[in-house]
Amino acid sequence: MAMDYNAGINRETNTSSAAYSRVRLPQNRNSVAPLSSTVVSIALPRKKFTENGEGLQVLHYEVGQKYEPHFDYFLDEFNTKNGGQRIATLLMYLSDVEEGGETVFPSAKGNFSSLPGWNEMSECAKRGLSVKPKMGDALLFWSMRPDATLDPLSLQGGCPVIRGNKWSSTKWMHVGEYSV
Repeated sequence: MAMDYNAGINRETNTSSAAYSRVRLPQNRNSVAPLSSTVVSIALPRKKFTENGEGLQVLHYEVGQKYEPHFDYFLDEFNTKNGGQRIATLLMYLSDVEEGGETVFPSAKGNFSSLPGWNEMSECAKRGLSVKPKMGDALLFWSMRPDATLDPLSLQGGCPVIRGNKWSSTKWMHVGEYSV
């Protein structure tokens, strides 16, 4: 397995194209993007979002590309030296996807088949709790529990795109201040 610790991804399981931004927004900005401002203002203080956040990562998935289930937290000392552990992920959907491309949480337990849109989900998405990408939506999820332990239920992946293209942007927040 070839882990790229600088990017925090396993190159064998992520088949999308990615670009990283080291730009830090000024603290007087309310949000990284208009679609994220509401989520951020409800869930995280603005200072935490700017000082404790990594730069944006923009991902592009073409037909057949995916991101295998993974954790956004780190299990090594090297990646936690700057800002500590990743505590939360804000995933912003920048496009609609005709078919596939869902974000799936395979460790989530429950009867999800009764949820609206279940029949429209790909087979990959039916492996757990899933979110269909819709342009303008944002998904915030936590990698750590309130008691500061890592949350194994935060395991998540990107299902293969079946038709269309998927564009998304990710912002990771750390426990402490993150320096770019």
